[in-house]
Parts: sequence; structure tokens; C-alpha cells
Amino acid sequence: MELNQSLIIIVFVTAIALFIWSCYRRFRLVLLGRPENRFKDTGKRIRDVLYYAFGQRCTVSHGYFFGLNHLVLFWSFMILLIANTEFMLHGLFPYVSLSRLPPGVYHALLFLFDVASVLALLAICIAIIRRLAFPPSYIEAQSRDAFIILGLIAFLMVAFFGLHASEIANSGEEARYMPVSNFAASVFFSHIPVDNLSGYINAFWWIHAIVLLSFLNYLPYSKHMHILAAIPNLFFRSLTKVNTQKREDFKKGNTFGVGQIDQFTWKDLFDSYSCTECGRCSDNCPATNTGKLLNPRLVIHDIKVNVLKNGHLIDKKKEAILPLIGGGREGSIADQVLWACTTCGACMEVCPVFIEHVPKIVDMRRNMVEMNARVPDELLALFENFEQRSNPWGIIPAERIKWAAQADVKPFEVGMTEYLFFTGCFGAFDARSRKVTVAISRILNAAGISWGILGKDELCCGDSLRRLGNEFVFDRMVRENIKLFNEKGIKKIITMCPHCYNTLKNDYRQYGMELEVIHHTALVNDLIKAGKLKLNSAKYSGNVIFHDSCYLGRYNEIYEAPREVIASVTGQRPSEMEHCFDRSFCCGAGGGRMWMEESEGKRINVARVEEAMKKEPGMICVCCPYCMTMFEDGLKGMKADNRVLVLDIAEIVANVLI
Repeated sequence: MELNQSLIIIVFVTAIALFIWSCYRRFRLVLLGRPENRFKDTGKRIRDVLYYAFGQRCTVSHGYFFGLNHLVLFWSFMILLIANTEFMLHGLFPYVSLSRLPPGVYHALLFLFDVASVLALLAICIAIIRRLAFPPSYIEAQSRDAFIILGLIAFLMVAFFGLHASEIANSGEEARYMPVSNFAASVFFSHIPVDNLSGYINAFWWIHAIVLLSFLNYLPYSKHMHILAAIPNLFFRSLTKVNTQKREDFKKGNTFGVGQIDQFTWKDLFDSYSCTECGRCSDNCPATNTGKLLNPRLVIHDIKVNVLKNGHLIDKKKEAILPLIGGGREGSIADQVLWACTTCGACMEVCPVFIEHVPKIVDMRRNMVEMNARVPDELLALFENFEQRSNPWGIIPAERIKWAAQADVKPFEVGMTEYLFFTGCFGAFDARSRKVTVAISRILNAAGISWGILGKDELCCGDSLRRLGNEFVFDRMVRENIKLFNEKGIKKIITMCPHCYNTLKNDYRQYGMELEVIHHTALVNDLIKAGKLKLNSAKYSGNVIFHDSCYLGRYNEIYEAPREVIASVTGQRPSEMEHCFDRSFCCGAGGGRMWMEESEGKRINVARVEEAMKKEPGMICVCCPYCMTMFEDGLKGMKADNRVLVLDIAEIVANVLI
């Protein structure tokens, strides 16, 4: 094969320089973000990259059949990365060649390249057919960008086979080790005179080179930028569950929340570059699935578009031309989109590149609340109630103790009581949840636990405030609670609400408060296993299903304890809904949505109740007061409340105590 070496050098150097320049222009904008340390524990990060990226763990999990197709394409690319690197280096420096390797190694590589190329071509064909014939609802299946990328990859594979098939027809040297290329040679080049084959070889070489370099230079400007960013993003992922928010520093002159892209951290901006736009977040989002404007995939997309539109201007200290929030067009996120989020975490649970959607949404809520006082009307009274009386209804604190008239309750005594039973606002004030509070107190007494309550001195933990973006009031509330806990010597806390559990356990740790927090489902399960609770042997014969609370399950990975309690009481594990465990469907009340109207689309709790009713349950078990309220309201709306019970785990145990 004779090629113009000078032309090759000019083309390759120009294309590579353009690629490097494009990447530099795009990725330098990430540095506009605020600093954040994502380099700790490098060893674990490397192991995670090997497991999640090269093992494609997230891609093939959660029942996504076409994830297998991506796995094949990914590993074909990894193998062909070696071939294409050698292709470019050999073009620039002819003496650089894999053929210099030992024959056994070289021939094995040729075989791998051949097989990987045909697998990549098949995977591309399947992807195209899927997008044309079976487009999933949660992705933009027929976008021009997607077909350009798929077309370039397919063309690259065809050029690969054209090049090697013509070389085999010319010399036959590699025929034994490249069966697919050898087949192509016998079909397409066997009738061509040997003297003419060099022209085909040169033509396919240049086609392969031009397509490869075009693909490389198109990447930074396409949605497939994730090919460059996804693996680094996996390295920088959070090594712990993303179940809390960053603290804010309330000093004069500071800005709060995120109202412009340079107020995100650099990792938040890098997330937007890493998005594969696979749509799994949208497929699992309760808001998206019930007709709300919120689509987590588009939130991340809009952040990326905003970075690319405004980044260079902000870098030059100029004014942004596209608002991040409220602009109502691509690259700007509408207010109602941000308020529709239930912070359930389903999007983060299924994201194959570990994008952290929820913290970004809450950060933007903070900006609307704390910097612009731009909040839905129903939240104005809510915030006032929290500020004045530390509960969402504005009920006088003396009412917190009212439920205790129905149970044997003692106040928490300094140095005497082991556990604080933190009833929470629902457990103290809501009539239905008070029954659960009483049931828990009966269980604690039956087990001989040393426990007490704070009564009227108890304050809200602040969960809704933090998730709604009112970090200022949350911060004040946390400090008041910590002061009270320290004065009382409180170190161990039992909660009935998963939201209280998560806040006290994870959010308060940011303030240096290390508490041993246990949710009542886990405690009850431990007590049953330890033989400290004597239960009636009568078994429940109806169909029992269990609903996973987002903040107990996805946020804190407590899945088995409530199911084991149900099995201990009823003699059978609960039936499972289609969405369960880490794929559970939110009840619709998290993220402060409990206190807001739901005017768009179908109500989330109705969608969840409809899913539950497909199992024809006699009883729905929950472990969260929010879930309790949403399920009972949903059943009433379906006129099914007279035939289906909704009970907390504590209630079914208390009902069979001996």
C-alpha cells in the first residue's frame, strides 16, 4: 500500500489538533464550577470504574434488555480502540505496527478486531432498528444526532472490513485470522484483478481515516460527549449514598443556592457532560410518569445547554444571555419543573453514570426561595408555620403531647433514659399517624425498652424545609435541636418517619452530631428476632403487599427489615408490586410535595395505588406517615378504602402482641 505520507501527516495532525481544541473549549467550562473534593480514596474509585464502567454493571441491571446491546458495543469499542490507535500511529509513523508483536499475540489481536467489528456493526443495526421500530417513550429515539453517530460508527466498521478484505484479496496473509474479513474478501473482491486491488486498499484506508477523524471531532459537539466524560464521571462519583444536601454558609455577601451555572460545583457541571441521555431516569421518575413537566433527563440536558451557551460569557465576566431558571426554553428550567420533584431518588438509583439529579434540583430551589422569594403560594404559610411553631400546620407545641393520653409514656430523663422516641410532626399531630405512635409505644413497653419523649419541647427535624430549599430556617432548626439533644444527653433516637430518620441520621452529621438513629421497622424486627416480643400465633390469611418508602429504602437501603416483620406476623412474605425495593414508585409526598397541590397530570399517589390494586390486596403495609396518608387518600379516591386496609408495620405487630 502506497500512501502520500505528507498528506497523511497534514490530515491527522490537523484533525487531532482540532479535536484537542474542541475538548479544551468544552471541558474548561467545567472549571467555572465551585471547588469540590472528589479525589479521596483513589483505590476505591479505580475499583468502581472497573466494576461499573468496564463491567457495565449499571447498563445491564434493572431489567433493561437493550443494556446488553450497549455492553456489546462498549466492549467492541474498547477492543477497537487498540486497532484504531495503531491505525493512526501507523499512518503517521509506518514503522509503528502491531505486526512487530510476537506472531501468536498479533494473530490473536487480528481475530479480536475482526470479531469485535462485526459485533459492533450488529449492535449498531439493533440500535437503529430499536429507534425506528420500537422507540421507548423515555428517550428522544429518532434524533438526528443519534443517527449521525450510529451512521458514522456503522460506516467505520464497513470501512474496516473493506480495508482488510481488500488486503486479504491482495496478499491472503491475514485470511486465517480474520474470518469475517476473509468472507468479505471472497464475496466482494475475488473477481477483481490483483493489479487493481491497491486502489481499493488506498480508497478504504482513506475512508476509514476520514470517518474515524470525523467521528472523533463530532463527539465534543454531540450528545455522545458522554463517550469522553462518562468513565471519568464514574471515577468522581459519590462514594456514599447521595442522601443529603450540601450545607450553606450564611455569611453577609454570600449567594445561596444555584441561580447561574458557575454556582454549581465543577462535578455538577461535569455530570451534565456525562449524561448518556438513555432516559432511565425519566422512565423511573414518578413525576414524568404521571404527566408532570419534570423530566430529570431534560433537567440535566438543560444544564449542559446552559453551560455551553453562557460558559464562555461568564468566563469573561460578562452577563449570561440565558437564565438557568424560569426562561421557558431549552437550556432554561421552568419553576414548575423544579417544584414537581419528590426527591425520591429513583433517577439517581438507575443512572448508569451516577449523575446526582436531586441535589441540583434542591440547589435551584434554594436560589428561588432564599435569593428571590419565588415560591408557590401554599409554601408561604408553610414556611411561616415552621418558623413560628416548628410544625407544618402551625399548631401550638402543647398539642404534641396529646397522643400520650392513650399510652403509657414517660418523658426523656437526662442520664436515665436510653432512647428518645422522636415522634415527628405527623406522629404527634396527625390523627391517623397518632395511632401508629401509640402502637410503637406499646411495642417499646412490651419489649422493656428504656425510652422517653420530649413532648412539647420536641421540634421538627426540618426535612421538608431542607428539601424545599429553605436552608436558612432548616439551619436554625438543626442548631436548636442539637442544643436540646446535647442538653438532654441524647445519643440514641427511635423514629417512626423515614424522613425524620434520614434527616437526623445523615443531615445532622454535617453539623457534627453523631446520633444512633434507628427506624421503628428495624427495631421491631430486631426485637422479634431476639424474642423480646411475644406475638399471637394467629396468622393473617389475606394478600398483604408492602410499599417501600423512598427515604427508608433508596436513601438508606432498609428493605428486608419491614418484610421480615410482616412475615413474622402473617406467616408469609408480602406480595411485591411491579415497582419494589430500589425500583419502588414514590407515593408522591417527598421533597415537600406533601404540602403542595398537585394540579398537573395524574396524582402520583393514585398511580401508585392503582399499581397496588392490581395485586388485589387485603392489606397494604407501609412504614411512613406520608405514605400512609397518600395511600389512604388514593384508596378513597378509588372508593376502595372499605375493602383494603392500610396499616403501618407497627400497627400489625401491636395488634398481635400477647
